[in-house]
Amino acid sequence: MYNTVMLRFALLMGLAGVAQAGVPPVDIDTAAQLYQEAAIREQVRASLGLMPAHIRKLFQGNTSTPLTETQLKAVDVAAVRAFRIDVFEAPALSAFAANLDTDTVKKAEAFFVTDAGKRMVAADLGLASLSDVDADKVMNGDIAAPTTAQRTVLIEKLERAERSAESTVQILVTMGTAVATGTAVGSGLDPVPVEQRARKSGEASRKSMQENLLEPMRRYMAYGYRDVSDADLKRVLAFLESPPGRQYVSAYLASLGAGFYAMGRRCGEQLGESLRELAMAQLAAEAAEHDPPPARDPPAPKSHP
Repeated sequence: MYNTVMLRFALLMGLAGVAQAGVPPVDIDTAAQLYQEAAIREQVRASLGLMPAHIRKLFQGNTSTPLTETQLKAVDVAAVRAFRIDVFEAPALSAFAANLDTDTVKKAEAFFVTDAGKRMVAADLGLASLSDVDADKVMNGDIAAPTTAQRTVLIEKLERAERSAESTVQILVTMGTAVATGTAVGSGLDPVPVEQRARKSGEASRKSMQENLLEPMRRYMAYGYRDVSDADLKRVLAFLESPPGRQYVSAYLASLGAGFYAMGRRCGEQLGESLRELAMAQLAAEAAEHDPPPARDPPAPKSHP
């Protein structure tokens, strides 16, 4: 269920630790057990090494105010420091617990010990572990899994049950907002207007982005689940489409959302501090360049015999 490449910027629910209305949360230890059974840590960890390159691409794509190579190196350093499993895990577990209830945990645990549940987790982990090159080929259709008419219908249902295209768009919008807001904070700027502009920009393109991602996401999921039989796919769908399954999906995406928001915010704050320091150093260098040279003492008069 952990989607890839740009969707590795996983952020569906936005704010960490916000429980859904009417859902009594479970304790952290209970949530941690289900988190482990679903291999969420392994899925996230598989993507973290690629995140600095993705964050760099985000800043390189900003042609209105292009960054220098020195500034882009600061982007790399900030991303490496921020996109770590220890930054992700605490807020992710908190949000996971806040969006679970005891019945959902019980039904999800019962599903994950089945063969279909184990195959689903293995498929999700395999997708999260794809290289960017292979993931792009899959989503573009250059690498495709064999299919049938029945299989196509099942994959379409799976995409809807996991809300893959919808959540991918939200991932992009929220991740961009998190980094932009953090950068404003680190730079000493007012983050409120920055956050508002980032959200407005993302919302303006939400519909078209979701439409463009729908078919690539179906190809992606078809490839990831290529070794899962039709019978097991139906069992996966039976769980995901049930009330506990829908609640589990929401909790899963909230967990990713909280964890990646925390990493994105941390990345932005560290980057903002670095950019501010670089800007101050540049101003100091320019000031020194334009300052007149210090006055010299007049030469001593020559003595005559």
